Amino acid sequence: MTLYDIAKPLLFQLSPETAHWLAHGGLHVVDGTVLEAILKRTFVVEDERLEVSAFGQEFPNPIGVAAGFDKTGQAPGALQALGFGHVEVGGITAEPQEGNPRPRVFRLVEDEAIINRMGLNNPGAAVLGRRLAETDVEHPVGVNLGKSESVPLREAADDYRETYERVAGHGDFYVVNISCPNSTGIRELQNRDSMADIFAALTEAGASPLLVKLSPDLPEPAVEDALDLVDEYDLDGVVATNTTTDRPKNLSSPDRVEKGGLSGKPLEDEATEMVRFVAQRTDVPVIGVGGVFTAADAYRKIRAGASLVQIYTSFIYRGPTVARNVNRGLATLLERDGFDSVEDAVGVDL
Repeated sequence: MTLYDIAKPLLFQLSPETAHWLAHGGLHVVDGTVLEAILKRTFVVEDERLEVSAFGQEFPNPIGVAAGFDKTGQAPGALQALGFGHVEVGGITAEPQEGNPRPRVFRLVEDEAIINRMGLNNPGAAVLGRRLAETDVEHPVGVNLGKSESVPLREAADDYRETYERVAGHGDFYVVNISCPNSTGIRELQNRDSMADIFAALTEAGASPLLVKLSPDLPEPAVEDALDLVDEYDLDGVVATNTTTDRPKNLSSPDRVEKGGLSGKPLEDEATEMVRFVAQRTDVPVIGVGGVFTAADAYRKIRAGASLVQIYTSFIYRGPTVARNVNRGLATLLERDGFDSVEDAVGVDL
C-alpha cells in the first residue's frame, strides 16, 4: 500500500476540482525546489530503451501528462520529477477565461473515468508565456492552443495565431486543440476549411513543431480530411485523442448522465483504434491519449502506432507512482518481446 492509497479516500471526499487544485498546488510548491530532486530519485526510471525521438525533440521516455492537468504552467518540473517524459500544458487561450459554471468535473469511480466540462479555464497566454520563460525543465514541454470563447468562429484562425504569438519560443512543441467538447463552438472548427485556415495562420506565424489534437467522435472521412491537411501544411504530429461526448452502454456510475467530455478507462479501446487509424494514414509521429492506466495499455497504443503516450485520468486514480510503474512495465514488455527500444515497437501491429 502506498501513501496515495491512504490519502485517496480522503481526497475523493473532496469535490474533484478541489482535489485537483490541491494536488496541483502541492506540485507547484515542489516545482524548482530541492524536493524536486528527491522526487526524481524516487520516481524517474532511467532506461535507454525508453528514449524516443519525435518531431525534433528528445524524450527520456514515452509517457507524458496530457493537456488539462497543468493548465497554468506552474508544475512542469515537478511532474517531470514524478517520472513523466514530457508535459503538455494548457489548453491556453489568448485572454484569461473562467470556464464553465461549477460543478464541472465528475468522478465515475466505478468506471475509473472522469467527465469534465471545464471549458478551457486558464490564466491567458501572456501569463503562461511568462511562466514558461522562467521555467527551466530538462524535458520537452508542449503548449496546447485553444480558441477563445469570446471570438466568433470566423475569426478563429487569427485568435489561434494571437494565442501562439503570446507563448512563442517558450514551448518545445505546440498542439492545436480543435476538439475540446467543453468550449462553445470549438468542435465546429473540425471541418476542412476551418482547419486549413488555422493551420495556415499558425504555420505562417512560425509555430513549430506543430501538432493537431483530434476528437475520437469524428467520422472517418473527417479524420482523413484532417490528415490530408496535416500533410498539406507539413504539420509535425497528431494527438489522438481528446475526450468523448459518447457514453458507452456499460458505464455504471450514476454520474454517467452528466454532460461533458468522458476520459479514462472506458475510452481505451476507442482511443487505441483511433491511434491505429491515424498511424496507418500518415507518416508523422502520433501521441496516443485515452484510457492508459498500465504498461500494457501504453504498449497497445505504441504497437498501434503511437510514438508517445499521454495520461491524465489514471494519474487521478493511481496517483504519483503511475508514470514510474508504466515505464518499468514498458521496459519489461520490450524485453519480453525482443525489442531493443520503444521506437522498435512503434506500429508493429499495423
